[in-house]
Amino acid sequence: MAMSAVKSWFGRPVKPLAQPPPKAAQVAGPVTPPAQGREREKPAWTPARLATTDALWGEGYQFPGGEIEILRLAKPLGLSAASTLLLLGAGAGGPVCSAAAKLGAWVSGFETDPALAAAAVERIAGKNLSKRAQIEIWNPETPLFREKFHHHALALEALRGHRPEPLLTAIAAALKAKGQLAMIELVADAPLDPADPAIAAWARLERRDPATLPTETTITRILGRLGFDVRIAEDVSQRHMHQALTGWRAAVREMKHVQPSRREALSYVNEAELWLLRVRLLQLGRLRLMRWHAIKGG
Repeated sequence: MAMSAVKSWFGRPVKPLAQPPPKAAQVAGPVTPPAQGREREKPAWTPARLATTDALWGEGYQFPGGEIEILRLAKPLGLSAASTLLLLGAGAGGPVCSAAAKLGAWVSGFETDPALAAAAVERIAGKNLSKRAQIEIWNPETPLFREKFHHHALALEALRGHRPEPLLTAIAAALKAKGQLAMIELVADAPLDPADPAIAAWARLERRDPATLPTETTITRILGRLGFDVRIAEDVSQRHMHQALTGWRAAVREMKHVQPSRREALSYVNEAELWLLRVRLLQLGRLRLMRWHAIKGG
């Protein structure tokens, strides 16, 4: 893919996207180890890629919508200076800083990628939020958080190929009675074929095993078994796609005024390949992005 192709595709006007086809039932498959190989050994988050996502989504954000979206997700929790927030998927610190600075919460942020965690620590310190927010590295296979400590939790695509039950169980244990959970996660309603070139390319770029994506029903049922009252289970795929296309259109417009360097252009091309595939799979209904809002029982 060349930079001209990126400009051509993402420079289109944003139009309403077709609704996904009807859902099909699926039982989530077992977790399998991620594929090994040279591609998997490369760091996922380089300084060049972090600069690209900063330009696309806002400083410290790795997903479309940036601060606007994080505030949309977090505001129903009713966060304040009296609230502690467990935030999973802290990224490069954008979500943590927004929750602490804009909503006043005391934030415990957790991130799996060491490069993102380091960037988050630096960003929090740069905004003088180190007393109100902290970052730790965690393992989704063996999650462990301070029990019955947090008022609320926010999980931003925290599973990423790991089993949902251990994570949701750990979140439930970490919340006080009547604690609220806001969560967004990719789901697949039907098994994804790893032999499909589009699925294989997307899985490689996002470093996921396509066989491990849960279904909406699986997550909702686990939350119920853990004593959560699931108030909302909403498909936010359309908003997510619109935000992604809007971010890329803005980046393309900026390129007309400030020509990216060769290194910057390569980073944009690599990131564009990932988002082209993700948006296409969402358009086709092969993937969906879901939002849950649930309240823990007393």
